[in-house]
Amino acid sequence: PARAAVGVVLVRITHRLNRELEVWRPATEDDGAGGQTVTQLPAGTVPAKVDEASAAERVLAAQAGAELTHVAYLEPEADVLRGDELRGGGQAFRVDSVVEPSSPRYRKASLVQVQAEPGDDLS
Repeated sequence: PARAAVGVVLVRITHRLNRELEVWRPATEDDGAGGQTVTQLPAGTVPAKVDEASAAERVLAAQAGAELTHVAYLEPEADVLRGDELRGGGQAFRVDSVVEPSSPRYRKASLVQVQAEPGDDLS
């Protein structure tokens, strides 16, 4: 476990992360005709715990004009950014925001589940 400067032991949540998710990051390329195309490229994998958002979390998100279907708990150093897509277990989630508590035990990502279309590989 990591130790805080004041001697308090900070317990990481690594033991609660029960699935591995692929991180897909958007990359923009010029299309040669004055526009751009956006492609999702693999950016690694992260251990995570994904839960459905509670009713209270959904209400707060709606009041702020956001959509929220799930929350993910990640290791504090996880390379996950707003706009990324997390995929695994036949599910895909768009990352709407990523926050850290005041003590770096974990990161929490607000997610919106993406419905697969025929031919999509969600691993």
